[in-house]
Amino acid sequence: MNNIETTAEGAGQLHSTILVIGGGAAGMAAAIAARRSAKGSGQPCSINIIERNARPGAKIRISGGGKCNVTHQGTPAELLEQGFLRRNEARFLRHALYSFSNSDLLELLRSRGVETEDRPDGKVFPVSGDAATVARAFEELLRDSKVQPHYSSRVRSVERRGELFVVTTADKVFTADSLILATGGVSYSKTGTTGDGLAIARSLGHTITKPSAALAPLFTIKPPPASLSGLALRGISLVAIAGGKSVERRGDLLFTHRGFSGPAALSLSRDVAELMGASGTCALFADLFAQQSSAELESELLRQARKSGTQMVRKFLQSCPIAPQKGSFGVALNGTIPTALVPFIMRYAGLENDVTWSGLAREKRQSLLSTLKRFPLGSVRDVPLDQGEISAGGVSLSEVNPKTLCSRVVPHLFLCGELLDYAGEIGGFNLQAAFSTGWVAGESC
Repeated sequence: MNNIETTAEGAGQLHSTILVIGGGAAGMAAAIAARRSAKGSGQPCSINIIERNARPGAKIRISGGGKCNVTHQGTPAELLEQGFLRRNEARFLRHALYSFSNSDLLELLRSRGVETEDRPDGKVFPVSGDAATVARAFEELLRDSKVQPHYSSRVRSVERRGELFVVTTADKVFTADSLILATGGVSYSKTGTTGDGLAIARSLGHTITKPSAALAPLFTIKPPPASLSGLALRGISLVAIAGGKSVERRGDLLFTHRGFSGPAALSLSRDVAELMGASGTCALFADLFAQQSSAELESELLRQARKSGTQMVRKFLQSCPIAPQKGSFGVALNGTIPTALVPFIMRYAGLENDVTWSGLAREKRQSLLSTLKRFPLGSVRDVPLDQGEISAGGVSLSEVNPKTLCSRVVPHLFLCGELLDYAGEIGGFNLQAAFSTGWVAGESC
């Protein structure tokens, strides 16, 4: 179905009805959906896909630590509420997530023999525990859809000439009636996401919001003590403060040799990067009792003092539940405060190592209370863009029709996936959004 034409200069041109740039989640979904839509309409349609890597789905293969957190369980409404906290982004993605839902995605994978399982936290993974099974399933779907692949091929330029798009690579010139940009953002550059698509979109007249890190680790000016590296705090709230503004996320926090990772840090990283951009600095704190107010926690400390006056405060902290649920202070659903952290709590609170509850003066108890509710973690030095699972920023959402993913700037140009200016929470939301926006772009195209 592809037509080879010869230009005046003698260079071969490969023409297709639809050309997709980018062979990741969004690009593969777009190509497959385009074929199904064209087949349903009975229209002849040639589809080519250009991917700079030797194989498609490079980022899928490393997602979720190589296990591929492919989506999140729940209704589309629940995914939008839980996974996309900024209203304009959730509003933009609403049509796509309803049009190609997590159920649609999982059914598509089942059709290729990929069974999935739901985790207690809502994350959905392939039963195999191998991300490659998801990537291979989409490769098979591409082949069955008779999509012509061009791998190890990097786009050098894209132009709009009359009614056609002209796309140049190192060894070919492609022309197409419609173009789908699905190149991803700028995170994990080793997978090929180096911002090429953003440059192409800008060259075609689109406004680009500067990329920033999202779902990235937080590096601090002074790294955590070596004795805490690898330590996890379960269910706490991570709080970031800068320029009079405060943002927080609840979840697990992991101490590293350079700063912090884990779900709470990754989820908060986009906000931290923005605070850093505005203020140049950002202070981090951990609320170890996020579901208790300061007054409620103080009541618990007083009750403990009355009940066990001779007990050393240090011993109490070592057995105290961390981040207990509201109304169930003694239930250790998230485990207890790690023993390695207790000396630092005592030090920051200004308490002697052997002080007992009966020997704890009121001002010292207030100091302990403040430390438990706002344990200092240091100041952020960097939120590394390239180490983020995704990147925020990208093509302005106002310039893309959310119901078709068609550009409002350039006719017959479609944009989807991480190239767009949205970023979801950790938990499979971003992969789902990539598949969903890609699918809608392909159907619309």
